[in-house]
Amino acid sequence: MSRLAHRKKTKSQGRPIGLSRRVYAPSLTDILENCLGKRVLWSWLACIPLALAIVVSWVAAAHAQDRSLTTEGVKAVLDNIWVLVAAILVIFMNAGFGMLETGFCRRKNAVNILAKNLIVFALTTLSFWAIGFSLMFGGGSGLIGSGGFFLSSGDISTYGIDRLNPNLTVTTFFLFQAAFAGTAATIVSGCVAERIQFSSFFIFSLLITGFSYPITGHWVWGGGWLSEIGFIDFAGSTVVHSVGGWAGLMGAAFLGPRIGKFQNNQVRAIPGHNMSISTLGCLILWIGWFGFNPGSALAANTAVPYIATTTNLAAAAGGVAATVTSWRVFGKPDLSMLINGILAGLVSITAGCASVSYQGAVLIGLIAGAIVVFAVSFFDSVRIDDPVGALSVHLVCGIWGTLAVGIFDLEKAGVHQFMVQLMGVGVIGLFTVILSSIFWQILRSTLGLRVTPEEEMVGLDIGEHGIEAYGGFHKEASDMEGY
Repeated sequence: MSRLAHRKKTKSQGRPIGLSRRVYAPSLTDILENCLGKRVLWSWLACIPLALAIVVSWVAAAHAQDRSLTTEGVKAVLDNIWVLVAAILVIFMNAGFGMLETGFCRRKNAVNILAKNLIVFALTTLSFWAIGFSLMFGGGSGLIGSGGFFLSSGDISTYGIDRLNPNLTVTTFFLFQAAFAGTAATIVSGCVAERIQFSSFFIFSLLITGFSYPITGHWVWGGGWLSEIGFIDFAGSTVVHSVGGWAGLMGAAFLGPRIGKFQNNQVRAIPGHNMSISTLGCLILWIGWFGFNPGSALAANTAVPYIATTTNLAAAAGGVAATVTSWRVFGKPDLSMLINGILAGLVSITAGCASVSYQGAVLIGLIAGAIVVFAVSFFDSVRIDDPVGALSVHLVCGIWGTLAVGIFDLEKAGVHQFMVQLMGVGVIGLFTVILSSIFWQILRSTLGLRVTPEEEMVGLDIGEHGIEAYGGFHKEASDMEGY
């Protein structure tokens, strides 16, 4: 082979296949046009400048924020987020109260109880927004607040938030406090269950959250006279739970017992229809309390996990103590007492959860768990019909928890503090009893309080709402005894 032929062969072998001659290579635009279509392609391409503008603006805003976001700014954001989350947990407690009360009562009244527990937070939100929030936290005197009605002010000083935590916004603080107000009204629902007219409960809920609860709350949390003399109620053993209990006590007294509860001077047990949902309701409340107590720190700080721990310890101790006590008294461990024992521990630790030791929290819970068992029997003995044990849990253990601050507080325990606590419990209780009695009496004289005996026998689901929680359950009144 000649040199010329060899060079031609070598050149031909080294050239990639397909490149021996020039060919047309499609551009990226051509490929996209074929895949998407010309119109769609150019529509997308037109968005590129807009996307670039958005990115540039976002980067510029982020850069400006980075320059202005200080440590204090981060803390403010975290405080508001935590209190908002805590508020949501407390609001979710309404589900726990609804399930607990429904399970403890008879199935013929399930719709009525669920409706009361659902409507009460809606009513509370509106009444507290319009009037209650300002009466509780607005400026004024040591007896009652004022100003900023209908949440009309965005200035935190209007509602005294600047002295609690200046990082909080008005809206965050309002939502958290509205959840607490709803809890006080919900407690009343359990005390008057299975015989109250829905309309009367509707009106009373507005009155207690619009007037009674905010006034006594102002005395303690709004900078009022009780706070000035040193009364301590960190998260509301008295401000929330005892107030709801006192109002519920007077409601139960005005209504009288359910038909068949007391016969021939004997207490007749009327068992609940579904302990499963009552147990689930208890667990929901237990979880919700981690918003109730730690959220009352009103800040995302190191006190939050400490408060959560004391809260949990007291709840656990209360459940164990109630179980053991009921076992000893009744011969068998009672699930309803276990449930109320857990709640008793939670209520009792609420006042001192930030200022007692772990050992103190356990002792508070243990005593509350034992108290609640005997309190149930006490109210039966004085013919006060409390279908769910709300008085024993919220009123009695709310009082105990408030007094326990004077015994177990790490810094202020002593005779003086105990007397201050006792005074606060007494005056708040007296005021609530008087005002709620006036409300109940007015309602009884106008709308009426109690459903008719026929409605009570058939069930409030049919009598008050015209529907059943469990389809096909409706029976004649003569067949309803025991349900």
